[in-house]
Amino acid sequence: MSKNIITPSELIVNPDGSIYHLHLQPGDLAETIITVGDQNRVEAVSKHFDRIEVKKSNREFTTHTGYIGSKRLSVISTGIGTDNIDIVLNEVDALFNIDMETRQIKDDLTSLSFVRIGTSGCLQDDIPIDSFLFTVFSVGLDNLFSFYETVSDKSTIRIQTDFQDFCSRSGTPRYATIWHKGNEVLLNQLKEENDHTGVTLTCPGFYGPQGRQLRINSKLTPFVNALSHFQSGDYRFTNFEMETSGIYGMSHLLGHKAISCNALLANRRLGTFSTNPKETVDRLIEQVIKKLV
Repeated sequence: MSKNIITPSELIVNPDGSIYHLHLQPGDLAETIITVGDQNRVEAVSKHFDRIEVKKSNREFTTHTGYIGSKRLSVISTGIGTDNIDIVLNEVDALFNIDMETRQIKDDLTSLSFVRIGTSGCLQDDIPIDSFLFTVFSVGLDNLFSFYETVSDKSTIRIQTDFQDFCSRSGTPRYATIWHKGNEVLLNQLKEENDHTGVTLTCPGFYGPQGRQLRINSKLTPFVNALSHFQSGDYRFTNFEMETSGIYGMSHLLGHKAISCNALLANRRLGTFSTNPKETVDRLIEQVIKKLV
């Protein structure tokens, strides 16, 4: 086969012409895509649509596409973790930027907008639970981008240098593997005056990788407090979650725009958790939908 054609083992297409994991076909998605972790949250978003034209589901990946007025939107569940983000971002990009019949990359590429609506735990005791935080910088504590030829995001150089100095002074392990910045246009479009911004740490797990301990000691636990004291200019580590760095990093490499919108349900410093997490997430969904349209 020509080197310009992507082989069937690399780009897997189902017999109905849909892409392997998502079971979506070209045209099923809008160019503005809301990502949520939980399948049940897809309907919590799409219930705001005036009409829904696509409903498809396979494994943990559920997709609804529809309209609010003249604005076409999609919402897709990714499941938990950057390993799933690797699947979703690659396959969504392929549906727009690879000809599924010829298996060739298109000459004219489409830049998409990804808006993550997710939950998160806060690392700062002055940021209240049930508030919203928009990720300016994402930091990957996972290893996803060890497997890609990455391109440095120059906007993160200063904060990375400050973090390296901080680690040297405080004895904090340098778990961070990749840093990327969110899209400023989407940030300014979706954020409201009282919302928070900060630096999000994306972890490869919920318990030990975020310093939680049940019956097994976590190596990160002693450093959670230290991480909360890191400062670079106006930026500090504000929250833990499990997808943002994957979304930001893949979007950076593929030429898309991305922003992560976090509902803060826990405060790790204070040991507290929201008494009504569903209401908080629903408020964030309503805000994002209103701002997008």
